[in-house]
Amino acid sequence: MFNPSYAYEEDEDEKTMDTTVERSKDSESREDFEFFDEPSSVILPPVSTPPPSELSPAMVSMKQTTPNPPPPSITPPAPPAADLSAPLLKPPAAPRGTASRDRPSTLPERRRGAGFGQLKLRHLHWDKVIADSDHSMVWNQIKDGSRRFDDEIIETLFGYTTANHKSPDSNNISSTPGSSGNTPEAQVFILEPRKSQNSAVVLKSLGISRTEIIGALREGQGLSAETLEKLTKIAPTREEKAKILHFNGNPMGLPDAESFLYHVLKAVPSTFIRINVMLFRSNYELEFLKLKESLQTLELACKELRNRGLFLNLLEAILKAGNKMNAGTARGNALGFNLSALQKLCDVKSTYGKTTLLHFVVEQIARSEGRRRGTNRIFCTNGEMNSEKLMPEEEDREYLMLGLPALAALGSEFSNVKTATTIEYESFINLCSNLTSRVAESKQLLAFCGNSEETDFVMEMEGFLEKCEDELKVVQEEQVRVMELVKKTTEYYQAGSSKVRGANPLQLFVIVKDFLEMVDRVRADITRNCGIQMGYTVQDHCHH
Repeated sequence: MFNPSYAYEEDEDEKTMDTTVERSKDSESREDFEFFDEPSSVILPPVSTPPPSELSPAMVSMKQTTPNPPPPSITPPAPPAADLSAPLLKPPAAPRGTASRDRPSTLPERRRGAGFGQLKLRHLHWDKVIADSDHSMVWNQIKDGSRRFDDEIIETLFGYTTANHKSPDSNNISSTPGSSGNTPEAQVFILEPRKSQNSAVVLKSLGISRTEIIGALREGQGLSAETLEKLTKIAPTREEKAKILHFNGNPMGLPDAESFLYHVLKAVPSTFIRINVMLFRSNYELEFLKLKESLQTLELACKELRNRGLFLNLLEAILKAGNKMNAGTARGNALGFNLSALQKLCDVKSTYGKTTLLHFVVEQIARSEGRRRGTNRIFCTNGEMNSEKLMPEEEDREYLMLGLPALAALGSEFSNVKTATTIEYESFINLCSNLTSRVAESKQLLAFCGNSEETDFVMEMEGFLEKCEDELKVVQEEQVRVMELVKKTTEYYQAGSSKVRGANPLQLFVIVKDFLEMVDRVRADITRNCGIQMGYTVQDHCHH
């Protein structure tokens, strides 16, 4: 028989249970929201939670097991939906943010401690963006307080000093006296702090492990010249090395640079001696090759200056023109002249200022070379004279155009002379002696390694140094011979100039190179002017 009061009471029970479930879900979602947004170092206002009495376990248990009292006339059965909803009525867990709400209360006191707020941080250099009211920017999408960081973590990671600062995991370590044994030890700086930090940066840029470095130092090979060069920059002084080797504390408390030096020097006491010797070997081949190439260049440059050709013709023309202009003076009737006067040829202007002495000389040599060569405009291909007659003025211009290309090739004939001007004399002349001295120094360093450590490294380097000594003896003799050739070539052009104190023995090559560049510029000017007058260029003329 249907009882309307029973149906009403069952509906009320289901509504009560639905309300309880919704409150439980709200509580759980509120807990998750607090856990996601709560920063560890920011004080959050307390979040209101449902009164404990509404969700107490006793009430939930009573609602699941005890039905409402039935009407006096009929005793209804227990609601069947109670068992299905029971799992959703578990008591809510304590809010996860509760523990962190207690922590901010002590944070200001901890930060007000000695030294806080005075820690110097590394800077991030950037250009600040100025807000633009005309249009929106990506920065407008960032809200204040949307993301925050733990200040202590930033100070630990990017602070200059860390002796009294906690590590990023300090929030998980109790600061009570009873747990002080679990706190990380303060770093012990043996080097000066700035040097320690700079050395750590160098070590990070190596891209090679400490174990690999130790192995390479023992074998005497396996490290590039770049790596060896970087390692020399972190070499400790004698006092610093002694302090590192006598350190008897926990190596885990050492900064990166001191830790690296501690383990490497313990394994290989002669670490930086070996690094210097290995670096010398890495650079030796390149320096030795450079020395040999310089000697070869100087020898070939001297041969180029000894050959007869257009350069000698130019000097002859300059000498004759100069004697003509200096006739009747103390400078006239000269047998030769100092080549430094070549730089002044462009300064001697004609009476009307339209040309220079160098232009005149170049034109004369070009006409002479044009007469010697001849072309198909003067002669036919079979060697017979062309029937076409030219006026004297046209003939001179024709010879000039034929001889100018020969002057254009003059620079290539003195390629080694030009290369010789790039040799820095002091570095060149001292390179052989410097290499010899470094070989002798390396042998002394090897003697120290051989007396105190394993000999694998010594055996590797001794063969290399013996080879260096033999090569340098040969090159030293070659250097003496080549420099004697340079001296004779200089005397060939300028008697007595090699005896001038303080003079650069390679100055002759510089003078000739500068003069050839002047000749080429003048040749280009003459070619351009002749091409304009005749209506075509030298290249067009040569193809006719």
